[in-house]
Amino acid sequence: MNDAITTGRPDAEGPSDESLMAAFREGDAKAFEVLVTRHRRGLFNFLLRSVNNHSRAEELLQEVFVRVIRAKGRYQQTARFSTWLYTIARNLCVDESRRAKFRRHASLDAPRRGRDGDERESMLDRTAAEQVSVDDEAMAPTIQRRLKEAVDQLPEDQREVFLMRQLGGLSFKQIGKVVGAPENTVKSRMRYALEKLREQLKDLRDLP
Repeated sequence: MNDAITTGRPDAEGPSDESLMAAFREGDAKAFEVLVTRHRRGLFNFLLRSVNNHSRAEELLQEVFVRVIRAKGRYQQTARFSTWLYTIARNLCVDESRRAKFRRHASLDAPRRGRDGDERESMLDRTAAEQVSVDDEAMAPTIQRRLKEAVDQLPEDQREVFLMRQLGGLSFKQIGKVVGAPENTVKSRMRYALEKLREQLKDLRDLP
């Protein structure tokens, strides 16, 4: 959670995202560079936690900004830029999740063949059976791992709200527009997410 930064608000001494996007639409390339600098970190964190693959998150980050460039003429300044940006990112994550589920079903569940041609346990079975020792791990990495696992186990609708709020810095109203849900529903999803995370990580409270 320490990586969370506010990306949807303008700098105290700089122009708003919306005015920068309007300038970019009129041909100001430097305005676009400022937008990328402002939003790159939070957006990458959101994508990374959504797809759990660093290389793929980098690719999706580039795709988000490519789509911003392609759609600049359709951007309406009445909408918050960050809301529009995370809508693009979320749609890409949804598509990626669908493709990943298909790949997992085809590859992880498929029995492997040994050199002798006999069927062996699938990769999914093998991974589930392995035990990972954490005795030699430092406590900080262990906590980070536990947090990541707990977030990954959240229902999808709660996880995306949590990530947009914590990593993207979006308001509940903005998140509601991105996911197509009322603001109160978004707040409820966030509350349920936090309750589940506290329950999953309650054994860490007594750590020194």
